[in-house]
Parts: sequence; C-alpha cells; structure tokens
Amino acid sequence: MAAACPLGQAAETVAVQFLGFLWFVSVTTGPWGAAAAGGEEPLKCEDLKVGQYPLCGASPWGRAPCFPAPNITCKDFSGNETHFTGNEVGFLKPIYCRNVNGYSYKVAVALSLFLGWLGADRFYLGYPALGLLKFCTVGFCGIGSLIDFILISMQIVGPSDGSSYIIDYYGTRLIRLSITNETFRKTQLYP
Repeated sequence: MAAACPLGQAAETVAVQFLGFLWFVSVTTGPWGAAAAGGEEPLKCEDLKVGQYPLCGASPWGRAPCFPAPNITCKDFSGNETHFTGNEVGFLKPIYCRNVNGYSYKVAVALSLFLGWLGADRFYLGYPALGLLKFCTVGFCGIGSLIDFILISMQIVGPSDGSSYIIDYYGTRLIRLSITNETFRKTQLYP
C-alpha cells in the first residue's frame, strides 16, 4: 500500500500534455501565427482565390484591378475609344474588405462538431479560458458543446480578435445588419 494510484497520475500527465498541445495549436494557427499580408502586391480580379481579399486602407471597400477580355473596344463618356488586348487594366472592381486573420470557418465548425466536448473549438478561436472550462467539464456534460456548435455554425461566435472567418466565395456568410443614427428608415404605408 505504499504507491498511491499510479493510474491517476498517468491520466493527469496525459491531460496536461493534451492541454499543452491545444495551446500550441491555438498559438500557431491563431492571429499570432498567421502570415502577415503586409507588403504584398494588390490582388487582381482573376487572382482572387478563396479567403483572399484586396488590400484596403481606411475605407471598408478595396479595389481589385480587372482585365477585360482580349479584342474588346470600349467607349467612355467623352467618346474616346479604347481597344483592350487583355494585358491592360480596364477597370477597378470594388470589393468589400473583410478583416481576416487566418481563422477558417470550416475548421472551426469541424472542431466544434468532433472535438467540442474537449474545448478545441474555443482554443482555436482564441478563448483559452472557455476552452479549459469545457475541457474540465467535458463540454458542460455535452450541453455546452451542442450550444457552441450551433453558435459557431451560425457565425454568432467568431474569433476572439474580432476578425471574420475565412469563407469560400460562394460559402455561407453572415452579414450583420444594424440600425444606427445614419440608417435610413423607410416609412411604412399601411393600406
């Protein structure tokens, strides 16, 4: 009776190692480990890929240079004709800028679905305290995991730094609407 439950010590060691692994994953894939976009050349229309957005300044709208198809002739308002060969910029396409820091929507939903009871989704999104709480309580006995899965899949819970998820161009994207003092309200006409 000299040894006190070696199985409990092994389980504690495994739990500490797993928490260290989750912390490492959250740091390397979170905003600190994401590649910086500074110094890159602005993207062109045909270069826009999944999760990429043009460089933006203070305005929420960026402009991506677009190339018309070859052998197109355009006439502007002053009557000048321009013949495009396909190698010159024809117009700038306005694209709404979204602040993304490397958090993938697909990864967040998958982590929430399969490892949400361990808090992996919250660690990934940058909420280590909630992730640890979910880990210690086994996802609040499953109820918290289900609630988090619904909140993450509906994009109500996002990354902790306030950035947006990286979502495919044709993927499901939540657009938040708000009413402020600048919002125009149309008067209701009742029959």
